[in-house]
Amino acid sequence: MEQIVLDVEQRIQKTKKFKEDGFIAGVIYGGNAENTKSVKIQEVSLKKILSKHGSNVKLWVKYGDEKKFGFIKEIQREPLTNKIIHIDVQLVSKDQNIKMQIPIVFKGEEELKANQLQIQAHKSDVEVLGKIDLMPEVVYVDVSKKNAGDTIVFEDFNLDKNIKAHDKEDEIYATITKLIIEEETEDEAEETKTEE
Repeated sequence: MEQIVLDVEQRIQKTKKFKEDGFIAGVIYGGNAENTKSVKIQEVSLKKILSKHGSNVKLWVKYGDEKKFGFIKEIQREPLTNKIIHIDVQLVSKDQNIKMQIPIVFKGEEELKANQLQIQAHKSDVEVLGKIDLMPEVVYVDVSKKNAGDTIVFEDFNLDKNIKAHDKEDEIYATITKLIIEEETEDEAEETKTEE
């Protein structure tokens, strides 16, 4: 498995309005670290990691001579530009239980449409508890063989038995419904003819 390394440097300027060209402000915490460390991360290397591995990437954080295992807990973005302005990285030992939100990707929507069905997603991610080594970066669910009225629940994610749901036990993540095809009324058809 590829080892992903995120280099971080100490951040001297700890104000909320951190501005240093080419860097993004961040904090690292957890693991055996006694306290939270304010850091800065090269924007280019962070963007490369995120574009290749997604925001739930598990990685090694290199801080000076130290290298510790962790994951990106939160990414804050500028609302208008969507530019990353801050990240939180949580350090963990590989055998430590953590709480994590994993994005859900539904596969097979084309087959549903062919059967006049659609998926109505109620949640875009699942909150789970477990060891970081067992956590996937994304949960894929095949909905191609589902019927109207079927629901997607935690068991559909086929996660390792040691990963437990942190959401409600009866949480419904998506529902399969009939595809509503709007038919033109006679008045709309008449208007279309008139416009031609």
